[in-house]
Amino acid sequence: MARVTVAGLEIAFERAGTGPPLLLLHGGWSDHRAWRPQLEELADEFTVIAWAAPGCGRSADPPADFRLPDYADCVAGLVDALGLARPHMLGLSFGGGLALEVYRRHPAIVRTLVLAAAYAGWAGSLPPDVVEQRLARALREAELPPEQWADGYLPGMFAAGAPPGAVEEYRTMMLDARLAGIRAMLQGFAEADLRDVLPTIDVPTLLLYGAEDQRSPLSVAEDLHARIPTSRLVVIPDIGHVSNLEAPDVFNEEVRSFLHEHTRV
Repeated sequence: MARVTVAGLEIAFERAGTGPPLLLLHGGWSDHRAWRPQLEELADEFTVIAWAAPGCGRSADPPADFRLPDYADCVAGLVDALGLARPHMLGLSFGGGLALEVYRRHPAIVRTLVLAAAYAGWAGSLPPDVVEQRLARALREAELPPEQWADGYLPGMFAAGAPPGAVEEYRTMMLDARLAGIRAMLQGFAEADLRDVLPTIDVPTLLLYGAEDQRSPLSVAEDLHARIPTSRLVVIPDIGHVSNLEAPDVFNEEVRSFLHEHTRV
């Protein structure tokens, strides 16, 4: 792990490979380790950087009022600190929404977008009652040790029959989740409505979704696809929400093929 200070926060990240930069933004209840298959497999052609968001992994905790725009500014600060030249940006779930917020606030730094299991923020993609239920449950449970609530989320993260190793890998990260990070990410994402930025996106955009995703279903994918004029939608059969861990070979091949179209490697 390497670290750099951005806007007074120590940000941890892992970097592998050489080539055009690919910045990976993880989802909730996880950290840079969620991208292990991508760090291992895509580093043969790309400089792959996986950050740990403030409040996650070995990064510093954010202040209590940290919200999605603050996370986006932190990403932009990391890009600047590492001297990355217009990285490809790949985000999953919360990380996908974060990538959209980065594009809203700092469009010049984004070369392409890969949005996996993404939302236009919870407020922008889910009915208000669903947002309220998700937020209330997660904030309530975040006050408890992760051992008491982590297993309750796993069926919604993976399709039935997912490789046990992938499920356990994700569970291990959930058990390391910290209250400060959970609160900031949940509250920021619950109030985020990014629908207004979608029609303005003019960089190539790949939407990657699992056909069996319970948390970010295909209706969400189809809405983003309809609103982003530069987007292409790819649905991976028989796969759930955390598609990069559940089906890394297919996931990596789709990402690699897309990046080949829009990068000289």
